[in-house]
Amino acid sequence: MDEKQHHPDTERLESDQCLELLRAVSVGHLAVSTGDRPQIFPINFTIDHGTVVFRTGPGTKLDTLRAQPHVAFEADGVNQETGVAWSVMVEGEAELFGGIEETLDTFDLMLFPWESGPKEQFVRIVPSSMTGRRFKVTDPTTWWKNMSKE
Repeated sequence: MDEKQHHPDTERLESDQCLELLRAVSVGHLAVSTGDRPQIFPINFTIDHGTVVFRTGPGTKLDTLRAQPHVAFEADGVNQETGVAWSVMVEGEAELFGGIEETLDTFDLMLFPWESGPKEQFVRIVPSSMTGRRFKVTDPTTWWKNMSKE
């Protein structure tokens, strides 16, 4: 069945709408694959020229990005007043910043890690696809009503 039949009130978002929503939050989740195991890391990020940029330091995440740069990134949010939620998914290639010019450009990003410790490596996710959706959060009692009918 077509997904529209299941969720008629779900709005599919264009890339520019996705980027606008991503600019409104600062934390998302980076998904990487090491061998045959997925790993997900919370990261704080910024949007720069249509790409997702974050900082990291030595460790599992950076080692994995060097070995397998194909990643997924997800962020979402909800407006508590309107009850409208959104979710954005980005798939792409992680590129490590290198060279003096890119390093100097990072100063304009104002990207400061939340966690202490060395986070000198800037990483840019260049999207190969970006999808998003926006929808009204369903009243939790809806689920109880539906369950009692079964």
